[in-house]
Amino acid sequence: MTTSTAQTTPPRHFLSTLDWSRSELESLLTDARELKANRRTIARQDLAGKSVALVFFNPSLRTRSSFEIGVFEMGGHAVVLEPGKGAWPIEYRDGVVMDAEAEEHVEEVARVLSRYCDIIAVRAFPKFQRWEDDREDLVIRQFAKYATVPVLNMETITHPCQELALMLALKEKLGTTDGKKFLLTWTYHPRPLNTAVANSALIAAAKFGFDVTLLCPTPEYVLDSRYMDAAKNFAAEQGRSITVTHDVDAAYAGANVVYAKSWGALPYFGRWEEEKPIRDAHKHFIVDERKMALTDNGYFSHCLPMRRNVKATDAVTSGPRSLVIEEAENRLHVQKALLRRLVGLGGVSP
Repeated sequence: MTTSTAQTTPPRHFLSTLDWSRSELESLLTDARELKANRRTIARQDLAGKSVALVFFNPSLRTRSSFEIGVFEMGGHAVVLEPGKGAWPIEYRDGVVMDAEAEEHVEEVARVLSRYCDIIAVRAFPKFQRWEDDREDLVIRQFAKYATVPVLNMETITHPCQELALMLALKEKLGTTDGKKFLLTWTYHPRPLNTAVANSALIAAAKFGFDVTLLCPTPEYVLDSRYMDAAKNFAAEQGRSITVTHDVDAAYAGANVVYAKSWGALPYFGRWEEEKPIRDAHKHFIVDERKMALTDNGYFSHCLPMRRNVKATDAVTSGPRSLVIEEAENRLHVQKALLRRLVGLGGVSP
């Protein structure tokens, strides 16, 4: 009897676009474009005989439906799990005495799901108590640590699938993204929200060659240095720039793209009542017709869900330059391309 000494190759995870090069992401978008064009004419079986665990710690409309449908359309099977509801509560910290609510540890969860499934996808928002803790992205990183199959980020403190969907929509409209002006603007919301989409939008726009402007009410709303510094490096590599401003009209002037998102100010993380007066004083950051008229016939988009006439007016949201529906649809196509890539498939030609 012989014993194999072959080493298992560690799986390639998709936790953030920080970890994937522009050329790799461009290749995914090329595949997504082909999948989109042939969705109704070519039946695919790329995931035949394969299963994907979709682990949801938070509510979802587009993420859940697009992933379930995407797996189905490629011949695979999606298993939806909701820890704390239809599945046991999970502990994520190592070395703890599990005498509280959690019934099992992420090590067992990730290892067992790896025996059942070919990919594990995770959606887990931060707890909004201490940014120093939340920025570690413990939940998905512990899944990635213990899983022996690829782990995919469905949104944690970043939302990479969302921003690939946006980049696909922008490439469809603009052709090339290089040298175009991308405005990422904070907008008012009655309560503080996760910075995930803003973090990913900043990274993706910089990586895809945009000159990026970050518009926010005050310096407290500038994003975490991890993403600001990375975006500056990506932009510099391509001869582009990252600009931070609090001047609304200057930010909109000449923009080719206006991307709106609400997020909480990190210095007030977990102390939102202190932040509320600043937030409430900047309701005028709403995306409206006057501001869009300052752009270079710019496109508008948002990740959804979006509060109409709070973040953007009806006229902008439903207008001819709005890409909110195209971006949402593209979630399906980029995720199908990504799922294929994570199981080792390249180009999408049948």
